[in-house]
Amino acid sequence: MSGMDMPDVTTKSTATSMLTTSTSTSTAALGANMSGMTMDGCKISMLWNWYTVGTCFLSSSWKIHSGGGFAGLCIGVILLVLLLQALGWAAKFYDKRLVRLHQVKAVALATQAAHNPSTETNGHLIAKSAHNSSPMASFRPNLWQQAIRALIRTMQFAVSYWIMLLAMYYNGYIIICIILGAFIGTYIFQWERMGGPHASVPDGHADQTGCCG
Repeated sequence: MSGMDMPDVTTKSTATSMLTTSTSTSTAALGANMSGMTMDGCKISMLWNWYTVGTCFLSSSWKIHSGGGFAGLCIGVILLVLLLQALGWAAKFYDKRLVRLHQVKAVALATQAAHNPSTETNGHLIAKSAHNSSPMASFRPNLWQQAIRALIRTMQFAVSYWIMLLAMYYNGYIIICIILGAFIGTYIFQWERMGGPHASVPDGHADQTGCCG
């Protein structure tokens, strides 16, 4: 009887060994797949990587098939960050333009009140309007001016969100391009006068997106 049980024990031992080997192989394959997943033929990793050819961004249709294509992507990322910096500059420039228009209008009303008081009533109304539109007084943009301000800032938000999505692929080359684009954009669009009454440094115009400059 003991001789008849030996083959069963050997068979069970062999099966257990094969199962353990298969499980180990599957675990190793799963670990390798997690460090460099391949989905729809795209190289994707949730860890820092230096993938170039074969990588995909945002969708499987945006796949890099050559080194030249990846170089073009890097240039495009730099330009995208430059666009973000340019939109930030445009938002500040437009706000300053609105302030200047308000100041010019206020000065014109004050001049009209001082030199053309045709009647006491009209002079009083003009003076009152000039007082309410003082160059130092705050004001609210009109409907179309606010629409333009909102459009610029919405575009700034959208571009920064695209940059954030590209950075989430943890590709070292893309992240370097983002940093390089931020440096070039800051150098170009924030090279402004500092100090003095005619300084161009923004007054409380913080980044509207909270991301990416």
